[in-house]
Amino acid sequence: GNRQLKVHWETWVTKEHIEKLSKVVNSVRLPVGDFMYSPYGPYVGCTDGALEYVDELLDWASEYGLSVLLDIHALKGSQNGFDNSGQSMGFQWTSILNTEPAGLVTFQHWPIRTAEWMGTFDIINISYPEINHENIQHSLEVIKKIVKRYSGHPAVLGLEPVNEPWQFTPIKELKKFYWDGYLIVKEHAPYWKYIMHDSFRFDTEIWGGFMAGCPDRALDTHIYQAWADPSSRTFFYADACARKSDIAKMEAAFGPVVVGEWSLATDNCAMWLNGFNDNLPGFPRLPCKYMPCDKQPSYHNHTLNDFTSLDPNSPLQGPYGTGMSGPIFNQCPTTRDWLKESSGDPKTGSDWIKAPPEAPPRRDDTDNVMRNLARKKINAFSGIGHGFYFWNFQTDLYEPSWSYMQALERDWIPNSQDFNSDPKVANACAAEDAGEFQCVVKRNQQESSVRNGLRYAIFASGKNTSTTDHDLQEASGDDLMDWANEELSDYWSKHRMDGVTCDFGGIATLVEANRTFTEEYAYDDDEYSPVYITGTSTTTVLLLVVAGSLLGGMFGFCLAMHFSPTFNKRVRHTIVGNVHNPVLRSSIALDKFEDYEPVNFG
Repeated sequence: GNRQLKVHWETWVTKEHIEKLSKVVNSVRLPVGDFMYSPYGPYVGCTDGALEYVDELLDWASEYGLSVLLDIHALKGSQNGFDNSGQSMGFQWTSILNTEPAGLVTFQHWPIRTAEWMGTFDIINISYPEINHENIQHSLEVIKKIVKRYSGHPAVLGLEPVNEPWQFTPIKELKKFYWDGYLIVKEHAPYWKYIMHDSFRFDTEIWGGFMAGCPDRALDTHIYQAWADPSSRTFFYADACARKSDIAKMEAAFGPVVVGEWSLATDNCAMWLNGFNDNLPGFPRLPCKYMPCDKQPSYHNHTLNDFTSLDPNSPLQGPYGTGMSGPIFNQCPTTRDWLKESSGDPKTGSDWIKAPPEAPPRRDDTDNVMRNLARKKINAFSGIGHGFYFWNFQTDLYEPSWSYMQALERDWIPNSQDFNSDPKVANACAAEDAGEFQCVVKRNQQESSVRNGLRYAIFASGKNTSTTDHDLQEASGDDLMDWANEELSDYWSKHRMDGVTCDFGGIATLVEANRTFTEEYAYDDDEYSPVYITGTSTTTVLLLVVAGSLLGGMFGFCLAMHFSPTFNKRVRHTIVGNVHNPVLRSSIALDKFEDYEPVNFG
């Protein structure tokens, strides 16, 4: 296991990758396992050497000006039961239940998934009767080791103490863990950011006011569309833009929000997305597209022996989970194509319902849909929140909806760190927004803090005059608040796509502006221009066939009259021989009428 992991480490992230990323992003999120810092159970010896690779990556990042968010992706006992937590919790071999065909090896995981970081989960009562404080303490010790090892490294942005604790995690204990981890970080690395996952509960009632007043903390939420039911492009566009309102509400109630994971996938087709040879029951929702596995840029090609190679001559091989995902005769499942709508306006078209996984020639609209979807997501995540991380920077197979670098190559995502200045991004959600947002002062703010925020907005806008400071000191009450609302909203709206957030020292928040949508806010995106693929009616086809047959028959008749004496002679003794028109007689090789003895048919 350790030998194979070293092959992965040596090829998956290289210095060349970091150099390329540094030209298009300013930060990367690095998943690590707690077992790398404090090994236990099956991981002892398995990840030896991992920390040296982390050290090397941090040095590369520092060299190229990238910051790194350290993300503890796996905790002892598993915080969510996902395979990416280090262990798929809730697993059962079901081969004994199979009578046909003989020797079938099967298992189930998703129907019985559990998570035991916080304790033994009671699947009947959906609760944790007892909390495993030993596991929690182990996690806090790992945080201490991480902080001690990297507190002085210039590339480290901060720490995410746990990735995706599942939605049944006791919220009281989770918040206590977050508090304890925060205190450890701030004691030894006071300038680190501390980013906490929302536990799949992006709810202002849960997180509003949590750790209020503490600097450098943010809430992480993961926004995917890959697990949504199949739908039209319009649904995915609207859903992407609608997240803006959710993020704004959480920013107002809690503070900074970071979208720590997102992708452009709108289906569940990527191979092994939900586990090796497994999938959620009922997934994928639609048939997947397949591509040759051996043509993919896969690190499977660097394996140590033939036992891990894909067999190009076999169907799907076991063991089999509750869903389907895996190579079939050297064909690997991949994301479906998007089709151009033949029924008219793509906003209302429904060709996606019966569309094949791979678009026919000249019907592929994937680039257009993905490009517009990316603009809308970036608009929502960066325009309102405090940034985002795409999952992932690359993929084992060709999956541009899951690979940031491949999406850049396809021109789905703007190829620049300054994509926020792109007007196509800035106006991507104009039609969905209808009335955007305003940046206003929160209620019950101290006037001194409001003056400081207002002073910053005025001077940063270049509006400072000799009387500004005097006016600021004189302003108070409603007059001060009205002035601040006007200036803060004006500055934020003009510079939000440059990375400016509605914060101003913690005094401001976003509210919906209820502005009427007009053409001046719209950008002529491709998805709002009807795409018509005009079909040919059955009647037209029949008429064309008949016309073609007649023309072909006439052409053949003329050739026979010119080059077949026998056929010509027979035609002369039919009614055709009595034709008077000289042009027609010449075209079908008949003598002039005055030189021709007509045939009597009477």
